[in-house]
Amino acid sequence: MRKRLLASAVVSSLALTACGGGGGDTGAKEASSAAPTSAAAEAKGDGTLTIGTLLPQTGSLAFLGPPEFAGVDAAVKEINDAGGVLGKPVTKIDTDSGDTTTNIASQSVDKLLTQKADAIIGAASSSVSESVIDKITGAGVVQFSPANTSDKFTTINDNGLYFRTAPPDKLQGRVLGDLIVADGNDTVGILAMQDSYGSGLADQVTKTAEEAGASVVERVDYDPKAADFSADVAKIKAANPKAVVLIGFEESAKVVAELVKQGLTADKVKWYMVDGNMSNSNYLKMPKGTLAGVKGTIPGAAAPTDFRKKLQAINPKLTSYTYAAESYDATILIALAAEAAKGDSGRSIAAKLPEVSEGGEKCKTFKSCVDLLKTGKDIDYEGVSGPVEFNAAGDPSVATIGVYQYGEDNKYDATKALEYRTGKIEG
Repeated sequence: MRKRLLASAVVSSLALTACGGGGGDTGAKEASSAAPTSAAAEAKGDGTLTIGTLLPQTGSLAFLGPPEFAGVDAAVKEINDAGGVLGKPVTKIDTDSGDTTTNIASQSVDKLLTQKADAIIGAASSSVSESVIDKITGAGVVQFSPANTSDKFTTINDNGLYFRTAPPDKLQGRVLGDLIVADGNDTVGILAMQDSYGSGLADQVTKTAEEAGASVVERVDYDPKAADFSADVAKIKAANPKAVVLIGFEESAKVVAELVKQGLTADKVKWYMVDGNMSNSNYLKMPKGTLAGVKGTIPGAAAPTDFRKKLQAINPKLTSYTYAAESYDATILIALAAEAAKGDSGRSIAAKLPEVSEGGEKCKTFKSCVDLLKTGKDIDYEGVSGPVEFNAAGDPSVATIGVYQYGEDNKYDATKALEYRTGKIEG
């Protein structure tokens, strides 16, 4: 497999905006040099678009599963209500991605490939995606993540078949680093889970904060499976930072509890979180006010009211919308690419994904977009999560990061942000 032509993604032109979006140069994805197993089969597929989901039902990111599944389900319903793809209803197969402590993801991918999935939406975890990307793209199937943010995917070997609607961590890390310094913190401690997500994001926060004049006085990359985080927190306490950055998943609740135990409470030291640990239900079990004033960043603009209503119709118990829009957009884009290609094979879809996402007549729904395609027009799908224009690496070329704050109830309002910052990702 060849690497993509793009060697790295450079995050630039950050600007504070009232809403997400903005233009940017894009490039076509690199075509794979690997020949498909069967050229005839790969050219068009079997005529039925089959979408598999590889999303968390269990594991450390299970809290992200409900909004992501709801986003996919809402999109599939709209697609099929509009007549489906290539004249047939889209078939959807749901599977669990688990996390890196299990082999669930690999087993799920085997199931999806056996059932002839043309595109797989997921995983949410960057490390999980990294563990199965060779299996998926090596089979000529599109892998499209709504939530992978690790910078590794910008240059990973993928046969030109990997895409994502979530921006690389370089953007979130830069926004978070800028935010920490803007809040008056000149000394920073970082507690980051030790994997591609945690370490990569911590690297970018460190770089940005130090370039802005702050000092990272202690950084601890911890084992997320550890039973106890007292020694890790003790190292941070000894460095006496004004701000503490928590980068992790579900285990962050244990880290928070240890911070409180050792006297590093949020009213004495400023805490900052990220998308991986913001929507943690374990915080609700803590005394009121534990997280009051804590800030965090989540990629993507807030889900619009009408979109949230669609999701609630799918899942009335939904309380978080994190990565729902990105999951919805991934599904719509896959369907539009299959229509544009007049075929449902993974390679056909991948070849058309950049084309349907930029440069043509703008449209915002599957029906309006597919109607334009059927008249021979080029389209530019404007997603719920943002412009969704792909650069040469399969990354969104422009992305928005929201900054949120917790209240006394240990919740943040998922429908409102303190501010949005939009950045361009050159590719």
